[in-house]
Amino acid sequence: MFFIVPCIDSYTKVDLRTVTFDVPPQEILTRDSVTVAVDAVVYFRIFDPIISVTNVEDAPKSTQLLAATTLRNVLGTQTLQEILSDRESIAHSMQTALDDCTESWGVRVERVEVKDVRLPVQLQRAMAAEAEAAREARAKVIAAEGEHKASRALKEAAEVINQSPIALQLRYLQTLTAIASEKNSTIVFPIPIELLHSLPLTDRQINK
Repeated sequence: MFFIVPCIDSYTKVDLRTVTFDVPPQEILTRDSVTVAVDAVVYFRIFDPIISVTNVEDAPKSTQLLAATTLRNVLGTQTLQEILSDRESIAHSMQTALDDCTESWGVRVERVEVKDVRLPVQLQRAMAAEAEAAREARAKVIAAEGEHKASRALKEAAEVINQSPIALQLRYLQTLTAIASEKNSTIVFPIPIELLHSLPLTDRQINK
C-alpha cells in the first residue's frame, strides 16, 4: 500500500501488460538498390516500472521511434530476395537489436513481425514476367523430355516389328478390332498376301 501526500507527492501509472504497436511503412533502399515499403508490428512490455519512468521520458513512444529506425537499419543490409524469403531471421534481428537498446529503459521487446513488403509496380510486373518465362521454360523442357521418351519407345517398337513381320499383322488386326468395338460397324479389309502364302495349295494350282 502506498500513501500519496497531496500537493507534495506525485505518481505515474505504468501498464505492465504486453502492448503492441504498428511500425508505419518505411521506405527502405535494399542492399541491391531496390526501394521497398515495409511495415511491422512490435510486442513489448515494461518489466521495471521505476527505471521506465526515471531513465526515459516516454518509454512506449521512445520504443516506437526506435523500432522505426531499427527496421530501416536492419533491412538496409538485406537484399530484396532475403527480405522476401527470410522474414523470420529479419524479425529476430530486429527483436535482438531493440531489446538490447530498451533494456536500460525497463522495456523488454518480446516479439517483432514483418507485416508487409510492398514493391514498386514496375518491379512487380518484371517479376511476374520472369516467373511466367520460367514456367514456360519448364513446360518446354517437360514436353521435350516426353517427346524424347516417346521417340525411343517408337524406335524400339519399330525394331521389334522389323525383326518379326507377323507382329505387324497382329498389330493391324488389333487396331481393326478396337475400331470395330468402338463404332459397332463392319469393316471390310483385304487379306494380306503373306497370309495367302501360308494356305495349302490345291492339285490344280500345283499342276499349273
